[in-house]
Amino acid sequence: MDATQDDAQLRPIDRWFASYSADHRNDTNQWIHVFAVPAILWSVIALLWCIPGGTIFKPGIWAALAMFAAWRFYQRASPRLGFGMFAVFLLLAALTWALHQALGTRGLLTAAIAVFVVAWIAQFVGHKVEGQKPSFLTDLTYLLIGPAWVLAKLYRRLSWRY
Repeated sequence: MDATQDDAQLRPIDRWFASYSADHRNDTNQWIHVFAVPAILWSVIALLWCIPGGTIFKPGIWAALAMFAAWRFYQRASPRLGFGMFAVFLLLAALTWALHQALGTRGLLTAAIAVFVVAWIAQFVGHKVEGQKPSFLTDLTYLLIGPAWVLAKLYRRLSWRY
């Protein structure tokens, strides 16, 4: 079977992961991503949580809508990864809710900004070590692929199919 036939048999998520993995071969960069990508995901959720919802909506509505949209992307790409990302989103939402209760909006916003900045610095350091530019610079969809790629690494470690 030639490469074209092999590629035709891959699911779209496998093609995304193959392309993303090509930019993340260095072990140091991969380890940085395993920690920084979830940190960035949480920080984006927390930043969205802090957007005022007005008098009708409660805090977190914009984060919930964004998580739902992202979950639909993952669910269509791979139902098993969609299930895992649903669990990840639930955990991150619970963490964000608890931090919002404890710190208030200003404290949550400060924490989210700090985590966002530090995690992105780590990402760019990892890519400097790698010698490759971040994947999202070629296609913004890779901002969604990163969290699924990290989760897929966990699935493989647990011998789960995605």
